[in-house]
Amino acid sequence: MKPIMSACLTLSLTLGGVAMAQDTTPLSAQDSAPDVLGWMQGFPPAADKTIRFTDPDFFTFPKLRWTVCHFREMMPTVVVRNGTEGTRELPVDLDAGLDAVEFVPLGGSEPMTWDAAFDVNYTDGILVLHKGRIVYERYNGCLDENTLHGVMSVTKSLTGLLGEILVAEGRLDEDAKVATLIPELKDSAFGDATVRQVMDMTTALDYSEDSTDPNAEFWAYALAGSPLPKPDGYTGPRSYFEYLQTVKKKGAHGEAFGYRTINADALSWLIARTTGKSVAELLSERIWSRLGTEREAFFTVDSIGTPFAGGGFNATLRDMARLGQMMLDEGQVSGEQIIPAAAVASIRNGGKKETFAKADYTTLPGWSYGGLWWISNDDHGAYAARGVHGQTVWINPAANMVIVRLGSNPVAANTANDPTSLPAYRAVADYLMAQEQVGRLPITEASSRPSQ
Repeated sequence: MKPIMSACLTLSLTLGGVAMAQDTTPLSAQDSAPDVLGWMQGFPPAADKTIRFTDPDFFTFPKLRWTVCHFREMMPTVVVRNGTEGTRELPVDLDAGLDAVEFVPLGGSEPMTWDAAFDVNYTDGILVLHKGRIVYERYNGCLDENTLHGVMSVTKSLTGLLGEILVAEGRLDEDAKVATLIPELKDSAFGDATVRQVMDMTTALDYSEDSTDPNAEFWAYALAGSPLPKPDGYTGPRSYFEYLQTVKKKGAHGEAFGYRTINADALSWLIARTTGKSVAELLSERIWSRLGTEREAFFTVDSIGTPFAGGGFNATLRDMARLGQMMLDEGQVSGEQIIPAAAVASIRNGGKKETFAKADYTTLPGWSYGGLWWISNDDHGAYAARGVHGQTVWINPAANMVIVRLGSNPVAANTANDPTSLPAYRAVADYLMAQEQVGRLPITEASSRPSQ
């Protein structure tokens, strides 16, 4: 493979979540588990079981089932430091009835159980919080309670949250034109877009993320952001900052939602220019160090150390649940308001359904997108951070519930797991609300740990 294609492919499959070519019937979740297939076992591992970042297939199925937990060994990263005051424990009150909760998949006719959906979606780990207590926790594949996992485009929502915080505090004007804040972008498509249009992905960009098109702009973006050496004779952009300056405009801003990762990188630049801190530094200062997280988190970076704000975040399942609980609690942690409630409200009420509908997401009718979060607009007020291969932070205010799922689905697009995820999340919410009505008593002590 030519160096230019290798660099593009490795970065895009890792971070952009490109759907890969594969057999129509992939190995099952059990048969594709990393320990079953023997990836990277031994010192050194066998040649046919070795996975390298420089291999063009290092993030294709079934290798991805190992790679999602090992980005830090393979790629340069920057730390998101946690606090020094210790871990905030998550009380445990396991509900043995959850595995039997049934739902009918979208487009299906036969019921499926919550238990069965775990393997169907190639889940590496899932955790359900109800009223701040762990009622369900389960691991598989490469993941356990202490392991970092790539959250892919859930990263965008973290970047969006930082942007919403700055807007709520009056430090970032959502109506300002991008060029007034970043003069380097005045001649790019972003120049005459507003900050809010970037945050809601309603920018009009001549940019395609269709990886099946070898001429798509996505490939140039992937190569610019790759930390790998550029091929001989390469004269293009060599960082996220440089690439954003080359993006051309197509159409009018504000008219339609278009999911393009480079909006998250543009917002990351706006955040850094406003605060003088990278998204990794600001996320640590404002949120990660104040959640009572168990571990530091990490962003993958480009060749000059810029965090990949569109898909490079790595964290543990429980720490992502702590973040989800903070969102559910409208910015509070243990009674302390650590971020403005207005920032969370802006996300919950964000986006316009009419602009989102133009993108034609068939599994998400009536949804909207705002602040780099996905809003269901259902009667529970549910909203989510979503990433390819099954990553989700699902927040249901009506049910007082947070679900975090980390996975390694063979198919990148969430259309592969939405039919067996979206109705499952709702069924669990309905079940927990019904249990609350009948006064279910705690069945474990708060200090106990769920089995794996």
